Amino acid sequence: MTHHLHRLWIALGALAGLIAVGLSAWAAHGADPAQRPLLDSALTMQGWHALALLAVGLWAERRPGLLPHLAGAAFALGMLCFCAAVWSLALRGVSLGPLAPIGGTTLMLGWALLLVSALKR
Repeated sequence: MTHHLHRLWIALGALAGLIAVGLSAWAAHGADPAQRPLLDSALTMQGWHALALLAVGLWAERRPGLLPHLAGAAFALGMLCFCAAVWSLALRGVSLGPLAPIGGTTLMLGWALLLVSALKR
């Protein structure tokens, strides 16, 4: 079942990167300067984790097992939660409660899963 899932992580990473570049351009030219620190935080996390998803996709293709795919799922979900919460606060002033820290924790879980996958024989 997971033998073609690596392509999903690559596709999600490419999509996240595409969106991050577009949003970065918008933020640089159209966003309220007072919101830039929040927007930059979301864009930084999205950019880094777009690359992480690409790496997971390549790793999962070469490494059998569930761990790389769990890492990919954690990166995708964590990035969505963290970035959505930060964007909501920056653009609408609406807090999504604990969604940002949940997303950040999920991103850290993704890195831990990737680490274990790399060290596992």
